[in-house]
Amino acid sequence: MPNLHLTKVAVACASVEALENRLARRARGGEVRIPTRMRPKRADELIGGNLYWIVKHRLVACNAIMRIEDRNDGRIDFVCAAELMRITPVPKRAHQGWRYFERGNALDEQHDGTGVSSLPPPLYGRLAALALV
Repeated sequence: MPNLHLTKVAVACASVEALENRLARRARGGEVRIPTRMRPKRADELIGGNLYWIVKHRLVACNAIMRIEDRNDGRIDFVCAAELMRITPVPKRAHQGWRYFERGNALDEQHDGTGVSSLPPPLYGRLAALALV
């Protein structure tokens, strides 16, 4: 299994269900295309990895990255499997665009015994805004 994945904020999605609905509307033939402006420098390492979605400061779900394609308008598409796989929520600060994500290191945080991953999203958001988590 590849070690390199991506994280991306699900902009304007208030819940995992909203993200599921958005991706279902965009899916065609078992694939969903996620556009971006820049080609990742480590694109070859991402094939077979996952695109992890951040909703309300938590990683909540992922799509398998099948390939990366150029578009006619100069942008890039991450072509992912349409199936959205939910994961145990893991705290993650929001960011712009996408970021590389080495899963082995980051998802182990959910089992660190702190209980941070079980905080309600509004409380976690407030604590994150205060830089306490």
